Amino acid sequence: MAARVSLPLVMRALHAVVVLIPMLASAASKPHILAFGTPQPVKLHIGLTEEKTIDITVRALYIDAKLKEFTTGKPHDVTDREFVVRRAFRINDALPDDPRKSPKWLWQLGGWLLVDRSSGRITQLKLPDFNLFYSEASWYRDYAAYCGVTSDSERLLAIVAQLGVRKPLFRKELAKASGGDFPDTDCAAPHWDRKPARVTFQPKAGESFTVNVSGHVVDITPESSAEDP
Repeated sequence: MAARVSLPLVMRALHAVVVLIPMLASAASKPHILAFGTPQPVKLHIGLTEEKTIDITVRALYIDAKLKEFTTGKPHDVTDREFVVRRAFRINDALPDDPRKSPKWLWQLGGWLLVDRSSGRITQLKLPDFNLFYSEASWYRDYAAYCGVTSDSERLLAIVAQLGVRKPLFRKELAKASGGDFPDTDCAAPHWDRKPARVTFQPKAGESFTVNVSGHVVDITPESSAEDP
């Protein structure tokens, strides 16, 4: 049987394989299209009874015209390929005894997402001690600085984290967390400077301080007093 296989048939089969391989490679390398939707103002319920509200803006994140996530705030480009953006989501506030109606959606603040423009992959970041309500991350390069809260919600923390590094580069207890109604109750968003890379924390209970960041090493810059020469 093998001796009867015609040469033209073999050549046609090889030609089909040669044509198919570039087509598969082209499909695999097809770039993804990422786009944000129109900004939409929504209400964020705050406080113990959630009777107070503040205004936030959310935008849909589409990949290849498919809705993947809702986001809030400005994205930060980490590299020319990856960016981070904060997630927002809706949670159903309906009680089990409520009449069966449409879900009662409430907007909530989420964590941070790492988005790869080339692959279209979205990864939820796990920032150490990041509190979904009180923490406001400030980004520089692949560093995130923010005021976190301990797991028991008792203490306020100053955190410097780096993408790809599980433990925080810097972690310091600041004061007792007040548990106020607003996200910036205890701490404003940290402020970054470059050359050298450093971030300044501004807790509302206590003095501000600056942390120098170099690779995987950080140290606190001593504050100069007004009497220093």
